[in-house]
Amino acid sequence: MTATALRTAPAPRATAPRTRRRALPTPSGATRVVILLVAAALTLGPVVWTISTSLRSPAESFTLPPQFIPTDPDFSPYAQVFQQVNMGLLTLNSALVTGVIAVGQMLTAALAGYAFARLEFRGRGLWFALVLATMMVPVQVTIVPIFMLIRGIGLSDTLLALILPAIPTAFGTFLMRQYFLGLPLELGEAASIDGAGVWRTFSSIYAPLALPGMAIVGILAFNFHWNEFFRPLIFSISEQNYTLPLGLVSLQGNLGTGSISVVLAGVVLSMIPALVVFVVGQRPLRAGLTAGVSK
Repeated sequence: MTATALRTAPAPRATAPRTRRRALPTPSGATRVVILLVAAALTLGPVVWTISTSLRSPAESFTLPPQFIPTDPDFSPYAQVFQQVNMGLLTLNSALVTGVIAVGQMLTAALAGYAFARLEFRGRGLWFALVLATMMVPVQVTIVPIFMLIRGIGLSDTLLALILPAIPTAFGTFLMRQYFLGLPLELGEAASIDGAGVWRTFSSIYAPLALPGMAIVGILAFNFHWNEFFRPLIFSISEQNYTLPLGLVSLQGNLGTGSISVVLAGVVLSMIPALVVFVVGQRPLRAGLTAGVSK
């Protein structure tokens, strides 16, 4: 009898009885409706109060309980806004600055994201980690070196001083890298077999497929920089270079007379372009956010 024959089959391991995980209780249909209604009220309540108060007289602005639907709408605060500030110039400056930043971030984020996702180069992981590390640095920390750089190249008190430092985006680079990683690698390999170079593969194959991701970057950049106040406060000196948030500060003098309606009317007017951009870009934004759900 050989040694192989003397071997006995290993005894089966004693397995502990599996315990089934108890599924979390899901809310019923009525509970979901109540939760959604409460969330909608908390989200839309301040907006509705702002719009209704902008249509009320100063004496009715602080009545308790507040009236969300004014009985006698007064549109004179909107006329006073146009009389006290140059809304046309402020809107034009904000649209120019925000639009160029949004397009610039879409392009730079797509190029950088594609490079980090598909190209092989030395130190790619280290460079990407450095890009992500910049997200942890608040803008207040870097504002002084950027201000010195802007003044050194002669762009002080110009709209370019607001545009150029805001075009590179670490978050957009991260978002687009993840988006490109989710696209099929075989598409690039097939294009390479057909003789396409790196730029042709990016511009003709991957960039059209990444348009929903680029739309997310552009819409988020527009909404953020449309309401930006800190950097315009530092870089802008002349009133002709003011953006909307900075120009509307001059309306705060109405608070001394109790006319909060004029201030809120300016706020409502400043919300309209951002709301239009959100409504127009809602479909590509939703498509980009749900791109990986069906995979």
